[in-house]
Amino acid sequence: MDLNKVILVGRVTADPQVRSTPGGQSVTTIGVATNRTWTDKAGQKQEQTEFHNVVLWGRTAEIAGQYLTKGAMVLIEGRLQTRSWTDKQGQQRKTTEVMAERMQLGPRAANVGGGGGQGGGRSFGGGGSASPAQEGGDKDAAPSLDEIPVINLEEDEIKPEDIPF
Repeated sequence: MDLNKVILVGRVTADPQVRSTPGGQSVTTIGVATNRTWTDKAGQKQEQTEFHNVVLWGRTAEIAGQYLTKGAMVLIEGRLQTRSWTDKQGQQRKTTEVMAERMQLGPRAANVGGGGGQGGGRSFGGGGSASPAQEGGDKDAAPSLDEIPVINLEEDEIKPEDIPF
C-alpha cells in the first residue's frame, strides 16, 4: 500500500498569490512556515522552522485568496508533488510542493476587521465546499459571524460539539 499524505499546521509567510488558468480555474500559491521546538542534551531550548510551498485549486484557492493573509494560522492537508522545468539559463530545476486537498482556516487574527481576539476558527473543506451563506444565491457573500463556530479556550473543558470539524 502506498500513501502520500501531508498535514501542516503553520502560519502563512506572505499574502496569497491568486491566479487563473487559461481555462478559468483558480489557483493560489502560499508559503507556510512550521516550527519545531525541542530541548537538546544540554537542556537548551532549540527551534527549527521549515518553509513549505502550497498550491490550492478551484474554490479552495478562491477562499484562500479571500481569507488568508500573512501571519494567519492555517491547516493544510494534501500530498507532495515534485515537478521539474528548464529555467531561462537552460538549467534543469525541480521543486516539491504540497498540493492541497483540504484547507482549514485558523483563528481570526486580532487585527482582522469585525472583532477578533481569540475568536472562532473558520473551516472550509476542499473540493468546492463553502459555508451556507455561500451556497445560496450570493456566491460572493462572506459568512456572517453567527455562522462561524467559536471555541472558548478559557473554559476548563472543550466539548465535542464545540469542535468545528
